[in-house]
Amino acid sequence: MDETLDQLRAAALAELDAADGEQAVEAVRVKYLGRAGSISALSEGMKSLGKEDKPRIGKLLNEVRAQVTAAIDARKAALQEARDSAAVAGLDTTLPGVPVLRGALHPMTLLLDRAVAIFRRMGFALADGPDIEDEWHCFDALNTPADHPARNEQDTFYLPDGRLLRTQTSTIQVRTMAAQRPPVRIIGPGAAYRRDEIDATHLSQFTQMEGLYVDEGVTLADLKGTVEFFFRELLGPNAEVRFRPHFFPFTEPSFEIDIKAPALGGDRWLELAGCGMVDPAVFESINQRRGDNAYDPETVSGWAFGFGLERLAMIISSVPDIRYFIENDLRFLEQFR
Repeated sequence: MDETLDQLRAAALAELDAADGEQAVEAVRVKYLGRAGSISALSEGMKSLGKEDKPRIGKLLNEVRAQVTAAIDARKAALQEARDSAAVAGLDTTLPGVPVLRGALHPMTLLLDRAVAIFRRMGFALADGPDIEDEWHCFDALNTPADHPARNEQDTFYLPDGRLLRTQTSTIQVRTMAAQRPPVRIIGPGAAYRRDEIDATHLSQFTQMEGLYVDEGVTLADLKGTVEFFFRELLGPNAEVRFRPHFFPFTEPSFEIDIKAPALGGDRWLELAGCGMVDPAVFESINQRRGDNAYDPETVSGWAFGFGLERLAMIISSVPDIRYFIENDLRFLEQFR
């Protein structure tokens, strides 16, 4: 058996040296090391050897198997190296490489992530809702009368079935209250749609960030403190916040929020958001939809706010035209890497 093993080893190594492809190498492996291979067959014959020959023949058999296996691996590696060399033959490897363009987050995404992170630190949860809504969620529940201009087809995108594209992300607040008992503390960023003429300051689709806090004992002081903290975290500790009386159908009292900060140019007040205490009529609509009195205006109170992210991004980054955010011009976007 010693002589047979030596002959098999020599034959296998010679055939491997002559193998010119993966299939030829695999054929050698099967021929000698496969389940019915020549070397494997000798392993089956070990049981017929005497006790004095088994250790020696077993050691030799293992050596032969190991040498043939190593030769197979080496031949495969050599063939792969030859293929790799052929693939780059004729290429000038001294030429400079082609740079790979590295992407970056869109400026609107960067601002949204910053805003969400600040509100999360104050305990606000992130809420979402559908872009396609009905009139109850978009108008009726928010105390918006039937003759309000926003409900006109010239201002709102209506679908053939009577549904519409939401004109504000306040619909997220309505859906959250309809599904959840107080306390509620949420922010609802998302797309809003209006029939505006597209120009340097208007888009028909834009991004809103709205917030809602409802609980027992919520006051206007809570709203003021939250808004001031947010804008000072976003724009710097020297940012100033001013509340001006205004009117919104769904809040009473209502306010416009003006900001003055070095990051916004310094000395002038800029209108950036709207807010107010949730009108009791909104709570009554929610109770009617829920079928209970979870949002009893005599027990709970709340406030809401909202602002457009594109307008805020334009002011912070001194962008003169809102359309830059949707044109995907790399000359513009690369400034925000």
